[in-house]
Amino acid sequence: MIMKKTEMFVEVDHVQRQKSGNEICGDVFLSRKIKAENRTITVLADGMGSGVKANILATMTASMAMNFISVNSPVEHTARIIMRTLPVDVFRKVSFSSFTIIDVVGNQKVRLIEFGNPLALIWRDGQIYEPRREEIHINEGLLKQTLCTSEFDVSLHDSIVLFSDGITQSGMGNENMPFGWGREQLSGFLIPQLEYHYAMPAGELAERVLRQALKNDHSMARDDMSCGVVSFREPRKILFCTGPPFRKENDAILADQVNNFNGDIIVSGGTTSQILSRILGKEVEVKMDPAFRGLPPASEMEGVSLVTEGILTLGKVSEYLGQIDHLGKEIAGPAGKIISYFSRNDEIIFLVGTRVNDAHQDPKLPVELEIRRNVIKKIARLLEDKFLKKTVINYI
Repeated sequence: MIMKKTEMFVEVDHVQRQKSGNEICGDVFLSRKIKAENRTITVLADGMGSGVKANILATMTASMAMNFISVNSPVEHTARIIMRTLPVDVFRKVSFSSFTIIDVVGNQKVRLIEFGNPLALIWRDGQIYEPRREEIHINEGLLKQTLCTSEFDVSLHDSIVLFSDGITQSGMGNENMPFGWGREQLSGFLIPQLEYHYAMPAGELAERVLRQALKNDHSMARDDMSCGVVSFREPRKILFCTGPPFRKENDAILADQVNNFNGDIIVSGGTTSQILSRILGKEVEVKMDPAFRGLPPASEMEGVSLVTEGILTLGKVSEYLGQIDHLGKEIAGPAGKIISYFSRNDEIIFLVGTRVNDAHQDPKLPVELEIRRNVIKKIARLLEDKFLKKTVINYI
């Protein structure tokens, strides 16, 4: 008997909070997926100090680290170039930025590179797994620093948590943590969080860590705080239906896919929802919520997670995705609800109807159809490139 191989998805998310009194965070978090090589690369850089100067230093560091690692530059070579490029604190003889890099290959092999940041934590089977770290001592001008590298295989439900020292040093001076929260106490915090909810979204876990760090600092961040999470699990899938099928006889195919889908379902468009209502025999109940920023209110249908208006709402979803850096950000209104569902899922399957509206004067130029197609393509591109989701677009 041949056993089916379990599909594994790499989810990456993060949260940040700037030091109290500053308008910008001095930490920078970057992620990139390289489809051709089936790689996911994550970089967290912490610029020395806080504010604009720290952000510039961290941005330079994160960008260089991402670009060099993407082309498989040797780790020591990457570190040396960064050290040469950035200014040096001549008194403390340390670089003006530190970084952590996670390079996931084939969704199962991880290369972890740590330079100056607190060591990352790896949750596995209810405890913290400590990989064998190799130390590389680098002398570059005034600098004498240590680079840690490790390589290991990951398993389903593993989570890697990386953070800046604003997290581990939170609470410093408090009676119960005079030297700060620390990596050991943070480990003790993470284990019960994941023990009973190992499939917790990466963004939710990162948010919980940040909230506790802020609580340690009595809600006034004493330093820039960043927490990123890389999770390995079976993908959660969502079906997004918009637009009526090209042929009316395919309405039944649309209804069948909705009726048999195992996961969240969103229906966007009045005609689409009416087709499903007619074939499945389920009423569409319009919510009496007030219109939000010109968008019609959402509706409800049994067996469907969310029903919304079509083109206007899709346009607003696209706009929001272009503006935000974190999918977990709470946004009011129907478009915000759609983004919330995107946040909780890993693979978004778009089922796009291609019927031409009879009201169009020129059937060779179906304006609404082209708008829908282009907006869906833009949403899918943003979800993949910016938020590392997997998307599939099927036309019907």
